[in-house]
Amino acid sequence: MARIDFLGTGNAFTPFGRLHALAIIDKKILIDTPPTLITQLRTSGIKTSDISHLLFTHWHADHTFGFPFFLLERKYISDTKREKDLNIYLRPGGKEFLTNLCNIGFPGSLENDIDDIANWNEMETIELTNTDWKFERFPVCHTPETDPHGYELTHKSGFVLLHCGDSGPCDEIEKRAKNADAVVLEMGMPDIGEFPYHHTPNDVRKFSERYPETLILVTHNYASSENHLDGFPIPNLPERIHQLEDGDAILIDENGSVEMLKKDLVK
Repeated sequence: MARIDFLGTGNAFTPFGRLHALAIIDKKILIDTPPTLITQLRTSGIKTSDISHLLFTHWHADHTFGFPFFLLERKYISDTKREKDLNIYLRPGGKEFLTNLCNIGFPGSLENDIDDIANWNEMETIELTNTDWKFERFPVCHTPETDPHGYELTHKSGFVLLHCGDSGPCDEIEKRAKNADAVVLEMGMPDIGEFPYHHTPNDVRKFSERYPETLILVTHNYASSENHLDGFPIPNLPERIHQLEDGDAILIDENGSVEMLKKDLVK
């Protein structure tokens, strides 16, 4: 059985009741490192040393600025003897970006550890060691300067999860969605204009109409969490579209069937 926990579901502005968007698979495969990362891991009872694979989608701050804290905590608290492997998967230039981020955030504390503390990997397709998952990275439509990509993750059961990172509608998502069992879409902007680098509620509705049998999971939400009166209200979407809340999870059994766990039921 596989499990995907959504430790945060908010966009860059962390709407009321939401931390930055963050997904973790089987409590060992982490996608991105937002500024709220350490709090999210602590709340979920997950140590930074539990993470053996770290995937990056793009270089915006709400997806990367937690990285120096992640390494610092791992170095000084959860893996002081460096007994746990950490594999980082990213695009060319990513190592330099993250190294500079560490040196700006904690000068003198991490620059000598960048090569020793992790295995850096720029491969576009790979099987993740000691897991039941493999991935293929693919380009998406977001701010070009951030080199945005998503991940097509395939479980040994045959279940295919499309994690689209931050992206507006694009051909690459459409092509891969045809074979996906579940698609994680960001919905970073409301229906108040044209936003090519983000999905709006109307974009998500249209996507759902094109793929009515696909499980659609909405994260990176611009709207406030349920039961919050401040900020943007949650948009009205078809029931088959799941607007995730912080703490929601999904379970995938050996046959690829999915069970949704709402945050109040997650253990």
